[in-house]
Amino acid sequence: METRLLFVRHGESVHKTAGVVGGPNGCQGLTEAGHGQARLLAERLREEVAGPVAVYSSVLRRAVETAEPIAAAFAAVPEQHCGLCTWHTPSYADGMPMREFHAAHGVPGGGVFRPSQEGNETWAELIARTGRAILDIAHLRRGGTAILVGHAETVESSFHALAARPLDRAFDLAVAPASVTEWTTGGDPTAWPAPRWTLHRCNDVR
Repeated sequence: METRLLFVRHGESVHKTAGVVGGPNGCQGLTEAGHGQARLLAERLREEVAGPVAVYSSVLRRAVETAEPIAAAFAAVPEQHCGLCTWHTPSYADGMPMREFHAAHGVPGGGVFRPSQEGNETWAELIARTGRAILDIAHLRRGGTAILVGHAETVESSFHALAARPLDRAFDLAVAPASVTEWTTGGDPTAWPAPRWTLHRCNDVR
């Protein structure tokens, strides 16, 4: 039985257009354009995806607001999962201008295993957290379809969790607002050795 995971980045967000850190308090949800993107994406997915669908989102408002019309299109109840969140930035930075966060609180030598800002997650910690969430959802929904509404980092994490890419990968990944990235596998999602996953589309904004 095929397991199908569709990763959706949230629509255009207020925090992104304002250039501030969008944590639990700094995130003010979607812009008017972002709400429109979410509604159009919900209509499109309803035409493309058949059968029962489970919908998950990160706990941040911009992802929750994107997931709501998608879940409604499938008569599903969206479930929030903190593992699908973007960076767990420190509370002092929530709502802070992004430039200030990077300029005033940067950590020398930040990288994969060392945080780039004071009190922030490392890239390895983010991938471990989001990768665990992705595989937990794949296990729960094995043989079915799940839509995971998150952030650019959630989509990036899928390449590590499902395609075994190294943490310090040799390419960057563009993830547009309200885009779709789709993976499937015919094997047991949490078996070891891990099954092969197939990438059907990436950053699809049709």
